[in-house]
Amino acid sequence: MKIALVYDHVNRWGGAERVLLALHEIWPQAPLFTSVYHPQKAFWAKDFQVKTSFLQKWPLAKSFHQLYPLLMPVSFESFVFDDFDIVISVSAGPAKGIITKPKTLHICYCLTPTRYLWSGYSSYFDSPLKRFMTKALVDYLREWDKTAAYRPDEILAISSEVQKRIKNFYHRPSRVIYPPVDTTKFQISEKNIKKESEEFFLIVSRLVKYKKIDIAIEAFNRLGWKLKIVGTGEEYKNLKNKAASNIEFLGQLTDSDLLHYYQKCEAVIFPQEEDFGIVPLEAQACGKPVIAYRGGGALETIIEGKTGEFFFPQTVEELQKKLLKFKKSKYKKEDCVSQAKKFSKERFKKEFSKTVEELWQQCQQN
Repeated sequence: MKIALVYDHVNRWGGAERVLLALHEIWPQAPLFTSVYHPQKAFWAKDFQVKTSFLQKWPLAKSFHQLYPLLMPVSFESFVFDDFDIVISVSAGPAKGIITKPKTLHICYCLTPTRYLWSGYSSYFDSPLKRFMTKALVDYLREWDKTAAYRPDEILAISSEVQKRIKNFYHRPSRVIYPPVDTTKFQISEKNIKKESEEFFLIVSRLVKYKKIDIAIEAFNRLGWKLKIVGTGEEYKNLKNKAASNIEFLGQLTDSDLLHYYQKCEAVIFPQEEDFGIVPLEAQACGKPVIAYRGGGALETIIEGKTGEFFFPQTVEELQKKLLKFKKSKYKKEDCVSQAKKFSKERFKKEFSKTVEELWQQCQQN
């Protein structure tokens, strides 16, 4: 089988990028097609054979692909996959809209239906003026997105939450394959870790609006407790300005540095509604409980009262209440690790490759 991978844009680091690395381990010869590629920001892709679209040469596109919402769909429709047996698109955007001929099997691993068009529309366009000014653009992109969602021969979802969205917005069935967490990399330390001079909680996230990091910052401002935040993003300056001196921003870290903070923290805070969320599993793999918003993929990865707790509604006050009730001694490291291992990278690789093989056999028979 000659296989190609497709991804929306290769210019950042996060959970989806860990999925691509796992797929690269299964099919190391598969090229990666994408709209734009920023080598400095996407350091993880150095071992891929990356093939970019015409957008790569457009001004600012490598860093700010959002400037070209009308050209992103066209960039994926311009690719030709005639030489491939199977194309696997990993997509939360237009990558699923590639055009393949009948002899080529197209499998979409759907991270979520395009967030700003569907489930996250109200948060991206949070005022009547924004909705009015963008109505024509959003209407057009929604129509294209629904059409694009029928191009894959098969859709795989990253969680039951995403499976529901695919059914709701695209009216298509899908099967769930949970993303991988590297439980060999993220694990309890075998050494005795020197205790920090002060206890701290941890957030690991891209700093964008829908992640709701501002809720956590305000809660920790009020409590005066130590909070360390790992990650970068467009909301960095706004969040930094809101944070008191007890909150520290660590920027983007290597996995080895990130492991250090996972292993030393009291618990990980996860205030957003996520499609799936790798971070809670990385935390649990390190033996740490998670305090998460009761919604999205976290409901599928955290065992309430055993490997973490949920707060609801999504407010500063409710998070603060949950933090005040939190007792680290309640949670056993072994329970957290056992839960994380259910989502291991080896499990993902076996399940994903088996599914692709089965779909290819069905395709040949048909």
